[in-house]
Amino acid sequence: MQVRKIASLLGMLSIALINGSPAAAQVISDKPIQYIIPFPAGGESDVVARLQSDISSKQYKQPMVVINRAGAGGALVWSQLNNYPNDGTNIIGVNIPHIMLQPLQEGTQYKTDDINSVYYYHFTPDALMVSADSPYKTYQEFVAAAKKNPGKMTLAGSAQYSANHMATERLNKLADVKVNYVPFKGTGDLIASLIGMHVDGAMGYLPLAIQQKNRVRTLAIATEQRHPALPDVPTFKELGLNWVDGAYRGIAMPKSTPIETQKKMSDFMAKLNADPATKKRLEEGGFVLVDIPLEKIPSFMKEKEPLVMEDARNAGMLKK
Repeated sequence: MQVRKIASLLGMLSIALINGSPAAAQVISDKPIQYIIPFPAGGESDVVARLQSDISSKQYKQPMVVINRAGAGGALVWSQLNNYPNDGTNIIGVNIPHIMLQPLQEGTQYKTDDINSVYYYHFTPDALMVSADSPYKTYQEFVAAAKKNPGKMTLAGSAQYSANHMATERLNKLADVKVNYVPFKGTGDLIASLIGMHVDGAMGYLPLAIQQKNRVRTLAIATEQRHPALPDVPTFKELGLNWVDGAYRGIAMPKSTPIETQKKMSDFMAKLNADPATKKRLEEGGFVLVDIPLEKIPSFMKEKEPLVMEDARNAGMLKK
């Protein structure tokens, strides 16, 4: 009887190995994966990384430790990306347009081509916000005040040469105003200044607008349609501005990482991104999930670069 039990167990194990169970097939390393987020805790990159880490550990038995290493709007970590171990135990959060714009700035210690992205998992639309105590009740009132006081009003945002920076410059161009951009280390760092009205508003992302909807007033969002969590907030398109944009987030690995390991990590991140419960939670929170695996990265970058450079040109970062 004991022999039969053992044979039965071995048979079940063989079937599991052939079919591929989540725990067996998706483990990347027998060591914990360090997931390095180059921004302070509390921002969009950090929030999603911690959800991904939780799924990785609980559902796939792959330990994943999120580490925040903020500095220079992400550039501190991105400039060191290719110095990290290439054995699959290190992944680094990356953002577009940040990694395309920052190298335009004098002194940046990396080039866009140095960033070896392997997967992009979500998109966060731009959102124009003010404090709930702000005198500006609508987008029209904010723009009218900016026109009346050119160069005096301020919008906070995450990092210099970033999506928030470009969105502020886009507002200046499309609305024909002059609002000054005030960069913070990350989204999590600007909340107190926004709510306390140390700035006139913030050019942030839709997830922050939803998360802080009791303490901030959102004036417009850069989506195709209104979001269910903020049904009274108009889109920029409704307001007459051709504007649907924001930031893409994903992960990168050192260039010297074996291509098989890069592919394995890309596939694994896709599985984390497809988790139904987490997907529902993120979409309700204003994140737009995408699925851009390793093999599609080159064409994705080629598609995004002209759009990003056009924004840079409009902001005076490039020659016309």
